[in-house]
Formats: sequence, structure tokens, C-alpha cells
Amino acid sequence: QFVESDDDEELLFNIPFTGNVKLKGVIVMGEDDGTHPAEMRLFKNIPHMSFDDTAREPDQTFSLNRDLTGELEYPTKIARFSNVSHLSIHFPKNFGAETTKIFYIGLKGEWTEAHRHEVTICNYEASANPADHKLEQITPQTHFIS
Repeated sequence: QFVESDDDEELLFNIPFTGNVKLKGVIVMGEDDGTHPAEMRLFKNIPHMSFDDTAREPDQTFSLNRDLTGELEYPTKIARFSNVSHLSIHFPKNFGAETTKIFYIGLKGEWTEAHRHEVTICNYEASANPADHKLEQITPQTHFIS
């Protein structure tokens, strides 16, 4: 089983993670012909990425060699890929065929639970406004000692 591009040689994979990932390496397997991808571009934390978004600068680019057995691992820049919640992998070209075929993509790294912080709406007072703090009227009483 494999994934094959339909119209041209470009393929784009969007991979959301359930936590944060420190991505350390990528493995790509294809066939020993022109359909094997020749270049891989990684983008981090761009949900719902489309082919229009691939014009931007990738976080890392790799020139790929033909790999039929999954023995070649492409190491990522760990400092750049230390907190990934969504990974997009773009294969812009192959070794000369009209379509690109990929049999396997392997990701190597460490997963940690995501710490999602909700938006908190707060109001702060620089100084107290007495109109905001209504108190019952206090009647002053005078005590005389005779």
C-alpha cells in the first residue's frame, strides 16, 4: 500500500499531534524508480496547511536518497523541532516521474502531554472606585458621658 500524488509530483501531509513532540528524525520509503520523492520540506505548527502555504520558508529542507527499506533516517534540528503540535511534510519533487509514491513515513521523537491554557478575561482596577462597592449606610451615633 502506498500514497500517490494525483495530478503532479507534489504531496502534502498534515499531521496533528495530541501532545507536544520533540521531533528527532524522519524516515521516508519509496520505490526504486522516478516516483521516489527527491526533496522533503518540514513545517511546524501550521494547522490546515495547504499547497498555497508551501511558498513560505520551511523550518527544514532535506534532499532525499532512494530508500526501499527504511534504513535512512534524516535528523532534524532538535532546537527548532522541540515543541511541535502539528507537522506538515511537503514533497515538492521526485526523481523525474509524473507522480510521487510514498510507502512509509516514520517519525522519531519524544511525546509529552500538551499544556493548553485557556484564555482568561480579567478586569483590574488601578484604584478602587467607591461607586462599585455599595455598602449599607452607616448612621453615626454619638455617645455622651455626663
